Order: sequence, then C-alpha cells, then structure tokens
Amino acid sequence: MRLPLTSALGALLLFASCAQDPDLVVYCSLDQEFSEELIRRFARETGLSVRAEYDIEANKNVGLAMRIREEAASRPRCDVFWSNENTQVVALAADGLLQPYDSPSARDIPEEFRDPERRWTGFAARARVFIVNTGLADPAEIRTMWDLFDPRWTGRVALARPLAGTTNAHFAALYQVLGEAEGRRYAETAARLARSGALNLATGNAHVMRLVRDGQAAFGWTDTDDFNVAREAGFPVVAVYPDKDGPGTVLIPNTVCILAGAPRPEAARRFVDWVLRPEIEAELARSRSAQIPVRASVPRPPHVVGPDGFRSMQIDWLAVGRSVQQRTAEFQELFLK
Repeated sequence: MRLPLTSALGALLLFASCAQDPDLVVYCSLDQEFSEELIRRFARETGLSVRAEYDIEANKNVGLAMRIREEAASRPRCDVFWSNENTQVVALAADGLLQPYDSPSARDIPEEFRDPERRWTGFAARARVFIVNTGLADPAEIRTMWDLFDPRWTGRVALARPLAGTTNAHFAALYQVLGEAEGRRYAETAARLARSGALNLATGNAHVMRLVRDGQAAFGWTDTDDFNVAREAGFPVVAVYPDKDGPGTVLIPNTVCILAGAPRPEAARRFVDWVLRPEIEAELARSRSAQIPVRASVPRPPHVVGPDGFRSMQIDWLAVGRSVQQRTAEFQELFLK
C-alpha cells in the first residue's frame, strides 16, 4: 500500500525540520501507511528528532539495502534499518554491515526470529497467502503453490515480480526449502507463463490485491497485510494458506537492525528497544496491517491467524540471506527480459 502524493509530501515536510541535524535516521521498507505513525510516536515519546526515509513500492527493501551498501563505502548516514522482510538484512549482516545488539526487549522472541550473533531481530510477521475472489474462484479448490499454474486459471491469476520485498524473499526461500531444481522450476514456470500472458505480473503485492478484489484476477500471491486491507473494506475475498499437507506457508517477519558505524548508536539502540516491545507487536496486529506476532504471548484479534493456525514453512533464513543477491540476479534475468 502507498500513501497519496499529498500525504507523502506531508511526511517529507514533517521530517524536514530535523533534516539538518537529526538525532536518529531510520530507513524503513514496511509500508509507510503502517510504519510512519509508529516512528512519529517514538519521536514524540523520546523527544528525539527522527528522519525516516521510506521505500518506493517497486524497489521495496532492495533499494534501501543498496543505499546502505553504497553509503557504507563512504560514510554511513543511516542508523537503523527497519526492513519489511529479512533476507536483505541477513545479507547485510553476512557482509559485515551490521553491528550486534542484544536488545532486552527481544528476550522473549523465539530464536528462529533472531540472528545467533544478535545483528538483527525479527518481529511482527506476515504470511504469504493466496488472496482469492470468492465470486470468481472456490477457495477450497486452491490448495498448493502450484495451483497458480493450473491451466484452468490461465490469464486469471496474478503475481508481483519477485525482484524486491516479500515476493523476492518468498521465491528465494523456495530454492532453499524445495531444493535448487524445484525452486528454479517454480520461478521459471512463473516467468514463462507471464511472458505468454497466462499470468499477470504486478508491480507489488498491493497491486495483486487490487487486481483480485476488483475482479480482474481470480487469485494471486500477496501478504496478509494487503489481504486484510481488502477484507476490511468489504470485498469478497478470503486468504488461502497453501500447502498444509506439504512444505507449508511462508512466514516472513519484519526485521530491525543497527548499521555498523551508525553515527548515532545510542539513539539507534533506544529505537530498537522501543519497536521490539510486545506492545508494538500487539498494535501492529490490531492495525489494518494485521501483522502476526511472533510471540505466542502477544494478543491478536480473531482475524489475525497466528503461526499455530497454519503449517509454517521451515526455512533456513541464514542460508536464504546468503544467496539472495544471486537469486535476485536470476529473477531479474527471468522476469525482465
């Protein structure tokens, strides 16, 4: 989801006052609609001036990760990276661009969502689901990831190009979970069908959601936050958590980390402590983004399906992160030619 231009300009003006000498710089790839108010609140509660810089829908976290790499070669500008997924953060850690910080706020976050060296921490996850228009398809007939390629849905399914964001993380994870050959077969099949017009390629997950809610596609891959926006608006959509009898559904956390050489490390640690609190996870679960708390103890509304409500794909995110740049290059070759 993206803010209207007027809102985006307003956000730019809001942070212009601290542009000269901010107390903290945060790069954030979680949709601005969902993250901006939290960052504003941190600034109000702490009295710190915060400059927040967001992604654009097409580039998502990949664009911000590239900026971090470029700036690291000269002079780091960013203190904290709040990523909407975790593979780019793992890759940054592997390249020595993050500093360890074991936040006390993360003590009850499960280890599967924490870097063993404490260079990053995951929280507030989203599931990769099929959003289904119930007027065009029977959700009971859509069970596995491979149903996207069923000939009966030719021209009636959608997918965001897997070049950035959670779609990029999702496709990279398939190589690790399914194996090299099967992961590549899934990506190559999607690219081939897209070239033939049998699969609609979208600019992002929110675009997929709009295609399905408006009846331009029967179903497609998106995240639970985008699905929830359509659900709340009353559109005839449901979410299918695929592969309950197979590898399971991909669950991708938000991730927060402190940059190596961060100019303002003390303020960075304060922000990480603040955003990793259970109260923030609970608020993200209650919000329109319907984020899934990674802590079982954090309350969530009934419409937010927890990790115990579906089969979660078992993913070695460290391995995925180490290979994500190679995978992204492969996806660019497949989906941009």
